[in-house]
Amino acid sequence: MNELHADVVVAGAGPTGLMLAAELRLAGVDAVVVERLPERTGLSKALNLQPRTAEVLDLRGLLPRAEERAFATVQEGHFAAVPISYAGWDTRRPYQLGIPQAQVEELLEERFSELGGKVLRGHELVGLSQDASGVRVVTPELVLSCRYLVGCDGGRSTVRKLLDVPFEGEDGNGYGVVADVVVDRVPDRAAGTWTSMRGMVQSTGATGFCGLIPLAEPLLYRLTFGDRARRPATFGSPVTEAEVHTAFAATYGPAVIKEIRWMSRFSDASRLAAQYRVGRVLLAGDAAHIHFPAGGQGLNLGVQDAANLGWKLAAALNGFDDVLDTYEPERRAVGAAVLDNVAAQNGLIPQSRSSRALRALFTTLADLPEVSHHLSGLVSGLAVRYPAPPHAHPLTGTRLPDFRLPGGAWASTLFHTGHHVLLTTPGADLSGLPAVPGPLSTTDLPDLPFASAALVRPDGYFAWLPVT
Repeated sequence: MNELHADVVVAGAGPTGLMLAAELRLAGVDAVVVERLPERTGLSKALNLQPRTAEVLDLRGLLPRAEERAFATVQEGHFAAVPISYAGWDTRRPYQLGIPQAQVEELLEERFSELGGKVLRGHELVGLSQDASGVRVVTPELVLSCRYLVGCDGGRSTVRKLLDVPFEGEDGNGYGVVADVVVDRVPDRAAGTWTSMRGMVQSTGATGFCGLIPLAEPLLYRLTFGDRARRPATFGSPVTEAEVHTAFAATYGPAVIKEIRWMSRFSDASRLAAQYRVGRVLLAGDAAHIHFPAGGQGLNLGVQDAANLGWKLAAALNGFDDVLDTYEPERRAVGAAVLDNVAAQNGLIPQSRSSRALRALFTTLADLPEVSHHLSGLVSGLAVRYPAPPHAHPLTGTRLPDFRLPGGAWASTLFHTGHHVLLTTPGADLSGLPAVPGPLSTTDLPDLPFASAALVRPDGYFAWLPVT
């Protein structure tokens, strides 16, 4: 049996795994991705990049590739199908990018390949063992020895199961179906282009829903339907074409489906891994958390897991072991918060007199700018704040604002190399600057909008600012 060696093995070539692998290669880490499927399916469960994920890609110079592949710019998000605005956030991108998951995977694999990485397809992880010095990963065809293994292998993660990490949560009561369909004409109740979330989802009965999003190809739509409160007896069975045609006709007839490209069923299960790290093995993306796709948060949550973990693994490989210890507390808290906001959206299902009244009140409140700002921060990732030491500067742990540097460049251009960045003004007091794992880029500026100096992590969050 062949045996390979690497610093890090990433299990799973979805958006999370590929983003992590690219981050590791950018930091000079020898990373290998193993994927059980022999080739990409080309299917796309997810369709969007939230504003914070767009910023994360921009930090690495990857956003132009995403914009080239995007088919829509969506000016708002939604919370329980109630539109919410991204206005008020200090970002150049207060909108979602409509882009198929397959295209996100393609651009991330391109970057990984450009950095010298390789995806080993058709290799299913079947075993692992670890000791104090490394991990041994087994597939039917080869063995890989590495210093760290990261499971990015989805909600049914083999890595998580082999670690015997509890996947805590609940199965839920509802379900959904997703299908890409070609229709004979634009349905009367559907939009021709995707620029807003308004009117994209229709109620079907007390707890049912049906939505139709136009995709890049004329008359090609993403159809979603289901029920948030009850599952059919056939829930465990494959989706049938008759089921798709019936649901579509009930909401969008008399337009007719001419072709079904693909279809899949999903649940509203909500689960969070009890641990994101066991020794030298870590979890990220759907391997660590699953939830109903309310608000379009899943892919985005996983990509941001990877952005948090990549530079920390590189630091650990260079002797800064304590940095890696921050991954689980930071990202597990974010995952738990997403599961909470999805549960809150589920609580707004109008299935009783009290819940209908609550939803009506919520819809009114969501029109208030302060409420919309808060809700959009939750679903977009813009409001994420990591823990800071006592008495730290108030901005510590928050994302770097999207500000313009002298000469017209944006701050995001400083992070294309994946280094920490130290921003300073003349005469800034750096006496409290902490030790920095790995390379440090320094930029002297005549003025900063937030402090006299700032140390910014490779993932774009403030690590330190002087307290005056």
